[in-house]
Amino acid sequence: MWYNFKASKKSMEQTEDPLGTKRAEKVVYIFNMSEDVWPFISAISDVEARRFEVEENANLADRELFSISDENDAVFVSPKKIHPAFLEYYKKLFNIKNITIIVPKVHTGVICEDIVNDPQAFEQLVYQANSVKKLTLIAYSTSHQFLHLVDELRNQGIAVYTPESPEKESVWTVNFYGSKSGIRQLAQQGLAKEPDLLMPEGLICANIFDAAEIAANKYIKEDGVVIKTNKGHSGAGVLIFRPGELPKEYHACFEKIYEILKKDKYWEMFPIVIEDYINVSPTVGGGFPNVEFKILKSGKIEFLYFCGLRVSKQGVFAGVEINDDVMTDRIATRIMDTGFFIGEQYASEGYRGYFDVDFVAAKNGQMYVTESNVRRTGGTYVYQTAYTLIGKDLMTETYVLSSQLKLNPEKEVTFEQLHNLFIPILFNKKTKEGVVIASENLLHQKTFGYIVFGTNKKRALDIESQMLDLMKKAQFTV
Repeated sequence: MWYNFKASKKSMEQTEDPLGTKRAEKVVYIFNMSEDVWPFISAISDVEARRFEVEENANLADRELFSISDENDAVFVSPKKIHPAFLEYYKKLFNIKNITIIVPKVHTGVICEDIVNDPQAFEQLVYQANSVKKLTLIAYSTSHQFLHLVDELRNQGIAVYTPESPEKESVWTVNFYGSKSGIRQLAQQGLAKEPDLLMPEGLICANIFDAAEIAANKYIKEDGVVIKTNKGHSGAGVLIFRPGELPKEYHACFEKIYEILKKDKYWEMFPIVIEDYINVSPTVGGGFPNVEFKILKSGKIEFLYFCGLRVSKQGVFAGVEINDDVMTDRIATRIMDTGFFIGEQYASEGYRGYFDVDFVAAKNGQMYVTESNVRRTGGTYVYQTAYTLIGKDLMTETYVLSSQLKLNPEKEVTFEQLHNLFIPILFNKKTKEGVVIASENLLHQKTFGYIVFGTNKKRALDIESQMLDLMKKAQFTV
């Protein structure tokens, strides 16, 4: 399926593009989030949990439109339809005149395969190349399925430019450095050159029996342990055991961990990382500082932004806070330096595209790297939204919050209802403050995604509080 919202003949003036993606040919963005972790998703034993994961990823597609909010004539390939009212809201917010949406008829979770297997969807991509026979193809992640789609388009005589992807001989960098074991190996190798590249003490093992033994031993000695599968997603595949949450007797502790690891087959399929539990200092970037970059096709590394991650007690990513005041200059400089060092290693191995580095701020004063996402991230769309709405000085001119909120399971909540409810506090282009509704599709899973802009942290939190009060009074939240 595809649909087009026609532009006027006179195109709008383009905003400055900090990400280097402007090209004369048509820009096509493919939202392939599930492909980034498809082996992991496929290994989720609970069929309903696996279905929910695929569905939730697909429902984030309309949110991902914000990642291309600086494009006035783009093609967006989505695993799900975009609600017409939400699309109009998006277009008005960013003054977008023309956007084409392509939705394959079948959604399996592997969208690039779905496009290839759908003659109509594939033909629409070919059509977008027009007489110049050129396309700029970008995606959430450079997956093998994405590269196969690129090959299929080139077989049609189309010149496909992939500015955010490594060449085939370097595509291994995506999964290797985007894995828990890969970044740990890089940290071990780079420690002599970059002393600030520290990770929590840990080990990598290959089976759940050994993992349970090591983890139980560590928990009893240190009163805490973290267990990670090699490449999980949004908190899935991460187990955090804090003081008092496991038995202090070794055998009982081992049995408890072993039983948990047996529940999902992905623990047996991929390497397992067992590492120290870190007591977090919430005063430093909320406890979880983050920095994001982009490596251009030329190999140049561009810093985009730093932020504090909003993370649940279970280790699930919930959103970001972007502003210069999120952390001190000293901490910001340190994580940027570490990020640039990591980026230099990625670039030297041929990686191209987005990447971030997650840190945890420990109460002992240390800053530990926890992982690197070698793709676009849950903060990329927030940053691009802020850049488009606020401008290049966004780090000093606005305070940005993003998050997701669980809705009342007993009440139907629609985009139109939320839009009407938030009229007094919706983002205002003159004041540059207010709430941005980030997704309609997520509402079908009883989740509300949003971005809040304020001139400072207090204003942003006040607006967020007003929003939550309105939702509570409407009984949209429990």
